Amino acid sequence: MLERFAQAKRREIMDLMALDAGGRMPAPRPGPRPSFTAALRAAGAGAVVAEYKRASPSRGDINLALGPLDVARAYARGGAAAMSVLTEGDHFRGELAFLDACVPAGLPLLRKDFVLHPLQVRHTAATPASAVLLIARMVEPRELEQMIALARELGLEPVTEVFDGEDLARARGAGATLIQVNNRDLDTLEISLDVSRRLAAAKMPGETWISASGITRGAQVAELAALGYDAVLVGTFLMEGADPGAALARLVEEAKP
Repeated sequence: MLERFAQAKRREIMDLMALDAGGRMPAPRPGPRPSFTAALRAAGAGAVVAEYKRASPSRGDINLALGPLDVARAYARGGAAAMSVLTEGDHFRGELAFLDACVPAGLPLLRKDFVLHPLQVRHTAATPASAVLLIARMVEPRELEQMIALARELGLEPVTEVFDGEDLARARGAGATLIQVNNRDLDTLEISLDVSRRLAAAKMPGETWISASGITRGAQVAELAALGYDAVLVGTFLMEGADPGAALARLVEEAKP
């Protein structure tokens, strides 16, 4: 699955190489960015990163009718601590421009995509994103270390995604401290919160952890918070209905003690 996604990014990377060779890479966005991590911590246990997700390989089209700004504002009203924006086009029907569209809602933004090359990190820095997703097993350890360092240098917070203990070791070896645990099995596409349950005990002081995929109930959010997760990322569950903001508000309310 990840190789399929990597193949889809080759054209983007080649285009960025051409821009860079011609001295036409967009400059990093000036000024400070809202802190993604600080927003999660300010929200406290059970913080939700709400995702704008129009489609996926496993579900097909989810909700193409809702625009990014409308959803971002609904998420802000519904209690999101931050927002994840899928920008990958071939499989998720995303666009990089969605990040700019979401700015007026005021939430820190995570660019969620398949970022495999330092030029993609630099390109992300030209957007209003506060954070960028890096998937530990999609790049070599040295490259992951370089991209984590580059993201920080450019004012972005690197969110490093892991699927198992081996990924976690690789992420830590590259200097990651903001960890996203994905509950999806990439071979079967099945989802189980047991992934997050198993890895929870490995969390170390100073790290910020997010659990992603398969979260549909407030009780799950509360359980993950009790296990030590600082936040959860929820996308499909919120986007599959007509009112993502209302679905988020219910989830947040159900998660309260």
